[in-house]
Amino acid sequence: METMTYAVADRIARITLDRPQRGNGLTRQLIDELATCVERADLDPDVHVIVLSGNGTGFCGGYDLVDSAEGLGGGPSRDAPPAGSPLDPAVMAANHDPSRTWDPMVDHAMMSRNVKAFMSLFEATTPVICKVHGFCVAGGTDLALCSDLLVIAEDAKIGYPPARVWGSPTTSLWAARLGPQRAKRLLFTGDCLTGAQALEWGLAIEAPPAAELDARVDALAERIAQMPLNQLRMMKLLVNQQTVAQGLPATQLIGTVFDGIARHTPEGYAFQQQAGAEGFRAAVHARDAPFGDSAF
Repeated sequence: METMTYAVADRIARITLDRPQRGNGLTRQLIDELATCVERADLDPDVHVIVLSGNGTGFCGGYDLVDSAEGLGGGPSRDAPPAGSPLDPAVMAANHDPSRTWDPMVDHAMMSRNVKAFMSLFEATTPVICKVHGFCVAGGTDLALCSDLLVIAEDAKIGYPPARVWGSPTTSLWAARLGPQRAKRLLFTGDCLTGAQALEWGLAIEAPPAAELDARVDALAERIAQMPLNQLRMMKLLVNQQTVAQGLPATQLIGTVFDGIARHTPEGYAFQQQAGAEGFRAAVHARDAPFGDSAF
């Protein structure tokens, strides 16, 4: 593995995103390695709980700036897609050219594969704790919301700013985690919550001071790890059935298709062109300026 670390001790598997120089930005390789690590932990009878975290100044800043807006997807990967396939970077780039016909199934092929990997956290029979420090924004929230329990430092930032332009949450779990009204409050504005606000809203189970985050997550993981594995699996499957029965698969299909549409609106094309010309950060700052904040 090149984008994360994996370790097991005392019934706890620790998966740590390890691209700190890029804000643990999501790439094809990172997403693939995440799914591999989750499956490895879920198949290990000595693992009773998984702790997902990020190295560096924050948990995850979303899709990698270059691979996503500037590079138009694809990115380096051990299992690079074959030339001409929907995941071929050349095909992706052509699909995002406003002078050419847009094929929505090209976007769907890419993003649905990512959703499947993110949902490995939800579908794993082993409980998953997500530890958030610094920032968890945009696509990074897919990892957090697909986890079972969120422990967020009180000063950390979590939210989905791409709701303002160029994105739709593909895993579509905001309403399931917050209820429809609070989900709309965030997605109608692209605003973020602090860890303290996330606790108040019911998104986080704990929001300790940043200096206490590691200790609080460890204490929770150690407590869960004492439970019999079969009991943990039954309890997770029991609770997850309600979310699935409420229509999550259908909502995720719509959210994934909408994500492709959002990149091909007039505003989406303008955002993409600015990102290509000036860099992704400059495009984000311009997007967020009217709101008086920034994802960075």
